[in-house]
Amino acid sequence: MDTEDHKALREAVAALGERHGPGSDPTQLWSDAGKLGYLGVNLPEEYGGGGGGISELSIVLEELGTAGCPLLMLVVSPAICGTVIARFGTEQQKQAWLPGLADGTRRMAFGITEPDAGSNSHRITTTARKDGSDWLLTGRKVFISGVDIADATLIVGRTEDARTGRLKPCLFIVPRDTPGFTRHPIDMELNAAEKQFELVLDDVRLPADALVGDEDAGLLQLFAGLNPERVMTAAFAIGMGRYALAKAIGYARDRTVWNTPIGTHQAIAHPLAQAHIELELARLMMQKAAALYDAGDDMGAGEAANMAKYAAGEACVKAVDQAVHTLGGNGLTREYGLARLITAARVARIAPVSREMILNFVSHQTLGLPKSY
Repeated sequence: MDTEDHKALREAVAALGERHGPGSDPTQLWSDAGKLGYLGVNLPEEYGGGGGGISELSIVLEELGTAGCPLLMLVVSPAICGTVIARFGTEQQKQAWLPGLADGTRRMAFGITEPDAGSNSHRITTTARKDGSDWLLTGRKVFISGVDIADATLIVGRTEDARTGRLKPCLFIVPRDTPGFTRHPIDMELNAAEKQFELVLDDVRLPADALVGDEDAGLLQLFAGLNPERVMTAAFAIGMGRYALAKAIGYARDRTVWNTPIGTHQAIAHPLAQAHIELELARLMMQKAAALYDAGDDMGAGEAANMAKYAAGEACVKAVDQAVHTLGGNGLTREYGLARLITAARVARIAPVSREMILNFVSHQTLGLPKSY
């Protein structure tokens, strides 16, 4: 349930979303949201943030999505990168990055996915090795959002443990124009404001202070960013589903055939009611996951965040599909703005982790069933 503060935040962000709406300039929306303090609601007050948590940031993304103008970089810049730096960064890194992330004047991308490893952090091959006091990074990343508009990318690499030979995940801040760090756009059928890139790191030289946190902390630091990512992906999906559902409800009320609105008929009304129920249930799990994360329960948040992302992805796809179906041929026209969501809705099923991998997580971690891999 929303607190009074959450209700006020939801109403204020919804009003901003209504002023911008579908097809608005995402750069201007990002700037306006930053000036109003919405981009950094989860970041510490001493660095210009709102002092809240992922609970508040997920409300921002959900309401912008419901207004038809979601900002995908909210998932990445303040939720993943801002959270990781706030929790594990040095004082210098916090002062350098958090105020800009909070007010929107600086942005960060997040690079984990690789061509052969996907998002499997255990198989990441991007390697960081010491060269004097510097680090050298070598590897490739794919499907990295917004690198062209980000001031830096938080890269997930692996250091080689000289004693055991094992590889350990670690995080590095790589500024956009660092020598050896190149990007190539990926030609996507999905039409989104934020572009996708393949990254190549060819002996990228970084100073010692580019490392975020402890090189031996491993998965702890990584999942401090991945759990908020799953919560925010759920918010993205729920907002999109609510937007599509609102379009369909309005159409079902107004569209009259044989002297009655089509929403009178249960074949139209019941599927829309089911879509609403499933979106509300997904939101409850998202709120639970965000509350657990904000309370510091990383283990509990991991399970709930995966479940929330799964539920929201499924609810979003079903809501969009039913909305398009409710409008019939009009659902495929540019005028009504639903057809573009058919492709976009599937993102929540695929990224940042597929629904099948979430089912693996739940079957292994929650149910205690043996692994198949």
